[in-house]
Amino acid sequence: MTFAVHATEWKRPFLERYFPDRCFHFPPKALTDRDIEQIWRPRILAEEQCEFFVWGPELPPAFAALATARDIPVWFIEDGFLRSARASASRTPPLSLALDSRTPYFDCCKASDLETLLNTYDFEGDQPLMARARAGIKLLLDGGISKYNDARDQTAEEAYGEKTRKRVLVIGQVEDDASIRYGCLTPMSNNDLVRLASAEQPVAQILYKPHPDVLSRVRPAKSDPAEVAHLCRIVTERLPLSEALRTVDHVYTITSLAGFEAILRGIEVTTAGCPFYSGWGLTDDRQPNPRRGRALSIEALFAGAYLLYPRYFDPETGAQTSFEATVAAIKKQLGEQEAWSRPTPPAWAAWGPYGFLGWRHLLTAAVAPAIRHLGNDRDVEDFRADPIRFFRSLSDRRLRIIGRILYPFG
Repeated sequence: MTFAVHATEWKRPFLERYFPDRCFHFPPKALTDRDIEQIWRPRILAEEQCEFFVWGPELPPAFAALATARDIPVWFIEDGFLRSARASASRTPPLSLALDSRTPYFDCCKASDLETLLNTYDFEGDQPLMARARAGIKLLLDGGISKYNDARDQTAEEAYGEKTRKRVLVIGQVEDDASIRYGCLTPMSNNDLVRLASAEQPVAQILYKPHPDVLSRVRPAKSDPAEVAHLCRIVTERLPLSEALRTVDHVYTITSLAGFEAILRGIEVTTAGCPFYSGWGLTDDRQPNPRRGRALSIEALFAGAYLLYPRYFDPETGAQTSFEATVAAIKKQLGEQEAWSRPTPPAWAAWGPYGFLGWRHLLTAAVAPAIRHLGNDRDVEDFRADPIRFFRSLSDRRLRIIGRILYPFG
């Protein structure tokens, strides 16, 4: 029995499809200690064998105590380093997943399975793996494939202008994201990173690319790019990462995977935090990690992070597959992207979430801020996608009643 914690509604179908040998239970997202004690603890203790899947960095304390006391396995689950042909907020099933029995790979305070693998595996003694890594890197670079892949509005030359001097790209991130909270011990905002790059590269062209989710307003900006506009050119054009990196000489990042993708392209990288790829002799690290004292080649780091650590899944069947097959699937999806840009609208139904003539669309503007205040921006995204299902899935009976009043049909 697998108890999947923090798995939002839209993730549940692909988890069940990717792991058909597991029987899943999905505790509601908003759990109280009373819910755990009265409902979920008895269910867990009734199972002879069970495990936790945790989407995110932490189990609720009551679950964590139960896992420790009963020696219940815990797997931290995140998107893998090749996710999809669409942006991160698109709700498409990820094509790869990272399962870690110790801690999420972005947690710099503890050794993850990935860090342990990178510290101990005999990469040079596994020449077939190294050959596969070299071929895999070439496959990514030749195809312009990245973790997220999207259509582009312009080329790098059109977005950045003529290149007349050293070009430095500052990679913006979602500043309250777990990868920063758990991967950077010193508080650092995107604006701080721009200021650092500008101070250290006074004669370079500084480009600042805010995170796509921030540009699309799916996630909020914690720092205002306008405050550093005098130090850089703010890149708002839609550029896939492979295109954004193409003419760049140096990348500054806090913990973004874009730093590793820059390394693959031979670009110098400065990390303000401690992402999984720092500390192995390939990056300019501002946050040292004493657990990582081994020098790794780019091929070895790629082999560990892309070939050995994650699990890949076929988008059609859900069966486990290979890195190479996943790259091919992303190329295929990119070829179909034009069709995706014009999604078929759902069939109209008078009893649906928005009611007769769609008047309940007016509720969205009023309800979304309250949901953001009580939860987070991902909750708002879930609400906008399916208001009825969002409220029906909440554990708090009072909130479910409010949902029934606001959206009585469906």
